[in-house]
Amino acid sequence: MSITTPRGIALYVGALLGPGLMVLPGLAAAEAGPASILAWAGLLVLSGLVAIVFAVLGVAMPSAGGVAAYARLGLGERAGRAVGWAFLAGIITGAPVVCYLGAAYLGYGRGPTAVAAGALLLLVLAITGRGVRASAGAQLVLVGVLLAVVVVAVAGALPEADAGNWTPFAPHGWPAIGSAATLLMLSFVGWEAIAPLTGDFANPRRQLPRVIGAAFAITAVLYLALAAVTVAALGDRAASQVPMAALLSFTFGAAGPAIAAAAAVLLTLGAANAYLTGGAALARDLGTRWFRPAIVAASVVILILIGAGVLPVAAAISVATSFFLLVYLGCMVSAARLLRGRVRAVALAAAGAVVAVLAFGGWAVLPAAALTAAVLLRRGRVRSAERDADRSLRRPPEPGERKGEDRRREGCAA
Repeated sequence: MSITTPRGIALYVGALLGPGLMVLPGLAAAEAGPASILAWAGLLVLSGLVAIVFAVLGVAMPSAGGVAAYARLGLGERAGRAVGWAFLAGIITGAPVVCYLGAAYLGYGRGPTAVAAGALLLLVLAITGRGVRASAGAQLVLVGVLLAVVVVAVAGALPEADAGNWTPFAPHGWPAIGSAATLLMLSFVGWEAIAPLTGDFANPRRQLPRVIGAAFAITAVLYLALAAVTVAALGDRAASQVPMAALLSFTFGAAGPAIAAAAAVLLTLGAANAYLTGGAALARDLGTRWFRPAIVAASVVILILIGAGVLPVAAAISVATSFFLLVYLGCMVSAARLLRGRVRAVALAAAGAVVAVLAFGGWAVLPAAALTAAVLLRRGRVRSAERDADRSLRRPPEPGERKGEDRRREGCAA
């Protein structure tokens, strides 16, 4: 059954919005103060560039292989595997952090919150281990919940906005905006998650630009509205791990934190289920069986370190987002080689912006850099399926037939 345009918009919005949106505005405000709004705006520009490139790639090269296939087509087998492993590593390191962000709304201390996060993750692993996939309908319901929570929170807090809360605008200096951007990138991860579905649209060339454009517009309005009202209405209280609880208190009073907690737990389960399911599929494609054990092992270490106060939540987020940033970097560089015209310039600009965000990651970028180097330098056999796919792209054209890649590139020329 083909994906309709409205359904496609809902799926993309669902991939871009997640439980991190309930937490990251507060963490970004703690990092950069009111100036964090500039980090939101800058990442929206980057998100728009990435959206354009993924739309063109999806039209020209619909593939069930997703981001790993995009990177492999333009940069070769090893780069494709590096992007695939970076995506898996982002899930492995990000899943416990996302669960911790959701559990933070339960109102416990650091240690109990880490335990609750572990319980949430084990629940998701049990669900996915039984082969229960996150249905599109269930995911859309969860997206609707998040949209309703954000709209109610913004509308209820807007009358409490105070212009005085915007000063001082950059209390921690201008470089802090870059550090805030590395945290907020977790809210902009999602374009890659739907890449494998581009071939399911009845008319990708006509539908994808509309779907991605609409999804970008919706998320841009929500992100900027929530970021602005968090600073304007909460002031110093914006620097919190549970800002949505404070915002909902303006509308629901004492019941606000409980409503926020229920929404956070539901959204955490839904988002983790979706990403773990997708990650498991990619792990099978890469020929590894240790994806789930790696999640458990990494989660134990990360949650113990967070619970003990050794690893700040912001640093844990930066580590996970660094992996996803490398996924985007690989796809954008690959697109710059595959595409032509203005879209190629967009891909190069997006790649440059990704590098700029990575530059503010500090030591948190090191695990992602180490993994990428290890995969690129590893001498391994090319799996037969990938080797056959690679041959099919490079085989000599039959009489009267142009190579598929040439046709794709001409279709991408702007």
